[in-house]
Amino acid sequence: MTMIATNIATVRHRVQLASQNSGRKDDSVLILAVSKTKPQSAIREAARCGLTHFGENYVQEFVEKVDALSSLQLCWHFIGPLQSNKTRPVAERADWVHTVDRLKIATRLNDQRPNELPPLNVCIQVNIDSETTKAGVDVADIEALAELIISMKQLTLRGLMAIPSVKASQDQTLASFTQLRDQLARLRQRFPSEAHHLDTLSMGMSADLEVAISAGSSMVRIGTDIFGARNYPEVTP
Repeated sequence: MTMIATNIATVRHRVQLASQNSGRKDDSVLILAVSKTKPQSAIREAARCGLTHFGENYVQEFVEKVDALSSLQLCWHFIGPLQSNKTRPVAERADWVHTVDRLKIATRLNDQRPNELPPLNVCIQVNIDSETTKAGVDVADIEALAELIISMKQLTLRGLMAIPSVKASQDQTLASFTQLRDQLARLRQRFPSEAHHLDTLSMGMSADLEVAISAGSSMVRIGTDIFGARNYPEVTP
């Protein structure tokens, strides 16, 4: 087996074990392979191993990969910060966007989504630990933004996404994930007609996927533990 194939098998086992330990079905958690900075050949290899959902963080890289790998019929997720002047290529290509954190981004994605495509699945990014350096809507503002997104015809609100503080202990991370789960439950109660769509908690990465699954994650974003260390370009002094 190749390194990527071995890593995928290991991640699948971790997800399966964490699901079983939490009393959940083995197929209740989606593995989203985060392929940023990785070559198209690595994505092709992961696809041969059965992965179909891939996430990218940078718009230019996202566009290049989606266009080049269109024959594979993959499901593409944009999971990075999104500036308002770069929404169009994402709206035209993505199946999911996880990082909607303000009305302007939601409005532009809705307006720029081609009519011939199905509505774009979106998650509201929540600044769950109120970190001043991190993107995301405050917990208190989730409901207001959700209501506006639900009114948009070319978007489907699927749930919430968060990245807990890297400085948090395991207990603190669990508390953050549990809070996000509770916020999704509140949205389902507040918007009962949309509850069948509100089914997604995008939370958990390579280091904390077990904690996230125990708190109810439905989608874990795994990069390093599938593809290895990221290939960031060297910066010349």
